[in-house]
Amino acid sequence: MNINATILGEMITFILLVVFTMKFVWPPINGMLDERASRIADGLSAAEKGKQHLLDAEANVAAELKKIQMRAGEIIANAEKRSNQIIEDSKERARHESDKIIADAKAQIEQDFVRMKEELRLQVSGLVVRGAEQVLRAEINQSQHEKILAQLKAEL
Repeated sequence: MNINATILGEMITFILLVVFTMKFVWPPINGMLDERASRIADGLSAAEKGKQHLLDAEANVAAELKKIQMRAGEIIANAEKRSNQIIEDSKERARHESDKIIADAKAQIEQDFVRMKEELRLQVSGLVVRGAEQVLRAEINQSQHEKILAQLKAEL
């Protein structure tokens, strides 16, 4: 065999292999590479969008948390205000109740005073009658008797 013919055959085979590869093998490989590059770009784009959505979600969560904290503060303030109002109402009711108790006690004391005064008056009148009996036994003088009765009336 001749070396030139071998080289020529190898060159023809190589050229056919290159043409075959460029026509039938290279386009599908190139398409797969393009498709893969497209999928990678889409994946990176989706990752970027996901990252942006995560940042937006974190911002929304922070805003909602702030709103919730403000609302909780309002609720606590309202509860404190209501508790203070209830305490003041209770104090006012206690004041009214104590005033009523004091007024009832004063009325009771006044009634007791009047009753005691009446009892004392009855005791004094009993003593006056006894004193009058003794005076009458001692003297039966009419002028002195009237004088003593007048003094007793003035004292009562």
